[in-house]
Amino acid sequence: MEAFETFVALALETEDLVVSEAQKFSFQRQTTSGLQTHGYEVDLVGARADRLVLASVKSYFGSRGVAADHLMGQSAKAELNKRYALINDEELRAAVVAAAAKRFGYSTDQVRLRLYVGRFAGSRPGEASHEQRIRDWCAAQTVGGSPIEVVDVHEVVSRVRAMAESKQYRDNAALVALKVLEAAGVLISPSAEPAGE
Repeated sequence: MEAFETFVALALETEDLVVSEAQKFSFQRQTTSGLQTHGYEVDLVGARADRLVLASVKSYFGSRGVAADHLMGQSAKAELNKRYALINDEELRAAVVAAAAKRFGYSTDQVRLRLYVGRFAGSRPGEASHEQRIRDWCAAQTVGGSPIEVVDVHEVVSRVRAMAESKQYRDNAALVALKVLEAAGVLISPSAEPAGE
């Protein structure tokens, strides 16, 4: 599991979801050379009695960030759009939602698709932010029983920090890292963070 996915998995657990690492779902598509079957991987799956959450996790901390055109499938470079196929390919996402619902015993309207973002493009000085365009576009896409939900790094960390405050020890790298940073006195308290952070 990728490091940011560890944080996301913990954030999902705060919703009383049982979380699984990556799950692969088969997807068939008619091409000019015939019917092709591919496996498509969903980063994390969270389940509880009333809900199945399919989580696509994009950290992109060491890069430009999640760009709106790529996420919406509007880039002139097809390979950039493919990074977000679960989000922007309607045929693929419908097939994955149906397959996940069938595999885990849910109706499709109980399935939620979420995009977890570590860094949005536009975080650099002088570059327009892509976050609002991404949020608006995802809100207009109905997948399973609701629009695509977008969760940013601030919400993820807030949930995990609350979990880390528990005195009960748990051997989880992300939780222990927060406890170590807290013990070293290098964590900024949420009330001391600048507005909008």
